[in-house]
Order: sequence, then C-alpha cells, then structure tokens
Amino acid sequence: MRVDLHCHSTASDGTDTPAELVRNAAAAGLDVVAITDHDTTRGYGEAMAALPAGLTLVTGAELSCRIDGVSLHMLAYLFDPEEPELLAERELVRDDRVPRARGMVARLQDLGVPVTWEQVARIAGDGSVGRPHVATALVELGVVASVDDAFTGDWLADGGRAYVEKHETDPFEAIRLVKGAGGVTVFAHPGASKRGRTVPESAIAEMAAAGLDGIEVDHMDHDADTRVRLRGLAADLGLLVTGSSDYHGSRKTVALGEYTTDPEVYGEITRRATGAFPVPGTGGI
Repeated sequence: MRVDLHCHSTASDGTDTPAELVRNAAAAGLDVVAITDHDTTRGYGEAMAALPAGLTLVTGAELSCRIDGVSLHMLAYLFDPEEPELLAERELVRDDRVPRARGMVARLQDLGVPVTWEQVARIAGDGSVGRPHVATALVELGVVASVDDAFTGDWLADGGRAYVEKHETDPFEAIRLVKGAGGVTVFAHPGASKRGRTVPESAIAEMAAAGLDGIEVDHMDHDADTRVRLRGLAADLGLLVTGSSDYHGSRKTVALGEYTTDPEVYGEITRRATGAFPVPGTGGI
C-alpha cells in the first residue's frame, strides 16, 4: 500500500485541480492520498466526485500556526469540516490572506519589482492566495529562477524584505480545535530549516503532551541526518511518523508518492479519527 498524506490542489496553492490531483495520484500508483490545502476544505467535493476506483481519499487541511514568532504548519486529518469552532478559525486565517498578499505586493513594488496585485490574483485563481502565488509572479517576471528561490531573506522567507505576517493560530489551540472536531494532528516538515527558523524540540515535546499525534519526517526539505533526529524524537515522545510528498503540481519539483507513510501509521490515524472517515473511490466522473 502506497500512502501520500500531504498534497495541495488549486483550492490553495497547488497547480492541479482537486479532480486532476486524485486522477494523477491514481496514475502515480498511490492507494491513499490526502488533500491538505492551506486553511481550506473547498477542494473536497470535486476530489470526491472524481475519485478513481482503487484510490482512497483522506480529507484534511494544512493549518497556518505560529509559536514564539516562528511559523509552522499543522496537518489536520479526518476532522468534521463543519465543526463551528475550527471552521471559524480557518476562516479567520483564510480571510487574512488577501490583505497579507497585497502587503507583500506593495513591499515588492517598493523594492523596484514590477509585480501587480492583478498578476498575483490571476495566478491564485480561486485558490487561497499565499506566498507561493507571489513567488510564481516573481518567476514570471524573471526576478528569481524558481519558486524555491523566492523563499529567501531577499524576498519572501520569514523576516525577508517582502515578508508580511498574517493571522496564524497558536499550535496548542490548533491541536485543541482539531481534536474537538474529531481529527488527528501531524506537525508538517518540522525540520525544514531552509524555510527559516524552526520550532525547538522542547516545544514539540510540549505539543505532544497537549495531544499532538505525529510529526512528518520523510519530506523533501529534510536531509538524512534530520530524518534520523526526528525519528528519534518521535520515538521518545510517542509520536506517529509520517512521510509525504507535499505535492504542489508544477509549482514544486517533487512528485506524487515520492515520500510515503507506513500503512500501519495510516491505519492508526484512521483509528484515532472520529470526525470523518477515508473515502473509497468508486470510479469518479
């Protein structure tokens, strides 16, 4: 069984529509795929309608969080998308994305970059606008060679020249909200130091004590030493270990299924969840 638990569609900052994402996941030989768009569940309906036979969909989201000035992402799986407290928090984060992106455009313009809000809005389409859309605009303008190259101190990395903060959820509150909605939480790419400052292990231990279920270890932004360290930390704290592609379509070079989660860990995630259940494919439309 091949399980990829971290993928994005055009509902946030991926380039595949939700329907294309599940079809491409089946074509890549996956048995299970999770849709984890940023702070939104808008892709669920389209993905379910197109779900090929033989592929199971795990519904989820990637929640924007911050602790002690450090941004982090919390993967939430199989929660009730209509639970009011978690829904209200997701909407609060999502609604702050537009003014934040406009602020980044303004800062880039002050730096002499001829980017416009209209360009970024066109790239984002119906998705939840975020830094990858601004980064894509910089690629289009020839300012940087790739989306990854835009995530530096010169441009859009945390604390970078064009960085603008947005509302982000306290991770302990995110864990509480997701658990209250019957879901399971996994700290996404906790050792991705090239993205900026990372959360210290002491804070991860505190999150584990507060109910965090797991950490994402096998990820393109973790080198071999980081994976070894994180596996040891997970063992010490009793946390589940996941692996995922963090697929964004053509916006990143990583392929669907390039990193995967052990089927036994996937089974434990589904056992812990009470807010929703994996959706088996019936052939799609």
